[in-house]
Amino acid sequence: METVHTIQWMKELAKNALVNERLLGLVPTMGALHEGHFSLVRAAKHKCSPVVVSIFVNPKQFGPTEDLKKYPRTFEADREALASLGVDILFAPTSEEMYPAGFSTSVSVKGLSDRWEGRARPGHFDGVATVVLKLFEIVQPRVAFFGRKDAQQARIIRQMVTDLNLSTEIELCPIVREPDGLALSSRNVYLSPEDRRAAVAISRALAACKECISSGERDVARLLATIRGKLESEPRLTVDYAEIVDADSFEPVRMIRGNCYVLIAVMVGGTRLIDNAYIEPEAGAFRVLL
Repeated sequence: METVHTIQWMKELAKNALVNERLLGLVPTMGALHEGHFSLVRAAKHKCSPVVVSIFVNPKQFGPTEDLKKYPRTFEADREALASLGVDILFAPTSEEMYPAGFSTSVSVKGLSDRWEGRARPGHFDGVATVVLKLFEIVQPRVAFFGRKDAQQARIIRQMVTDLNLSTEIELCPIVREPDGLALSSRNVYLSPEDRRAAVAISRALAACKECISSGERDVARLLATIRGKLESEPRLTVDYAEIVDADSFEPVRMIRGNCYVLIAVMVGGTRLIDNAYIEPEAGAFRVLL
């Protein structure tokens, strides 16, 4: 595995892949890698060659009160894990390389970026869209792989790709969970043992919603009452939002009629956790993917 720190050399390697008509895949990450990231790498390896994984803790997607300085950084362990998985190139630029003095451009996907996580974290999605566009320009991937846990982020990136006529295909991969249902996240390391036990209420709420839908419930108000009941039964959780939204517009819906997301965001201790379930029509009923 080659480790690359400069944009110039990464672009040369990407150009070489393009000239040789190779299907380059990209897995963008901020490091502190876990099995969720590794599942994206395996999906990329299955479909693409070469595979590039980027590790860049992007300062532009952190607000002034957020955890940029304490965000977990495990670069050497990450590099060893990626090499063992057969990744071809690790792209690990510095902040100065990505945002040199005088950098003044920002990408904003209006509407989709203004609600849910965008409302809770102003400027967050502008930072995400900006860095992802830069990575797409530098790496020139034919396919980029993202996890469904960050569903709103993935939708915003797809909108950016459409609006800007980018040639990168976005592949969305399933959420990876712990045996007790907690969605994997680099921020899970912040959780105390008590908070870690409490956080399982999130996946329990989603599982209860799935059971209700499987039983024929379609009224969103009743489904949300079930979800909130599970979340609010855990005193260590503070609910930011629990909503069911259209999978395209991310606007709230009143009845389950088409593709939707169940979105949950909570604070557990001092840690913000998000999770979701995807609802899709299937053979006259609905399938819920956790």
